[in-house]
Amino acid sequence: MRQGFPKARAGEVIGLFGGSFDPAHQGHAHITREALKRFGLDRVWWLVSPGNPLKPQGPAPLDTRMARAKAIMQHPRVIITDVETRLGTRYTAATLDQLSALYPGVHFVWLMGADNLAQFHKWQRWRDIASTTPLGVLARPGDRIPARMSPAAAVFGRARIPGRASQLLGRAAAPAWCFVNVPMVEQSSSAIRSKGGWV
Repeated sequence: MRQGFPKARAGEVIGLFGGSFDPAHQGHAHITREALKRFGLDRVWWLVSPGNPLKPQGPAPLDTRMARAKAIMQHPRVIITDVETRLGTRYTAATLDQLSALYPGVHFVWLMGADNLAQFHKWQRWRDIASTTPLGVLARPGDRIPARMSPAAAVFGRARIPGRASQLLGRAAAPAWCFVNVPMVEQSSSAIRSKGGWV
């Protein structure tokens, strides 16, 4: 394995939680712990991205965001990584293509909030992502109905795993997705930035 890349063994189930984490906060940590419990994951990797292509303004420096993420998310089964910067990818589909090639036999699950599912159809190659990688969707207050009514939910409706069977997601063949309701911590990166509590 390349230096600086997380280690994983064939057969492991790794949840991938991507984002700018600008900044990381307890809400991110909370849904990560919930994902570990709900989706049958061995570990979760936080993919701290170089930037979000859907956001017009760039984030704080990567080193600053990585340090904050490591301070917020301290868990033996969670790894904070800048793997997208190391791979030179900016879009999820390209990241997944490369990770699948680098880690043969590892089962990846893409984790997202319900707000992301609601706009998933705007992502580059979103159909490819859903067709090749199981999706674990964690519902946040106010996002449940828009997510369930989203174009992606309609297109992949037959691939949905019921919430009561969420533990099956990690080893399910794609396309597969599972929507679970979890108690949420009411924090957001944008609110932290707007209050001047960040870089």
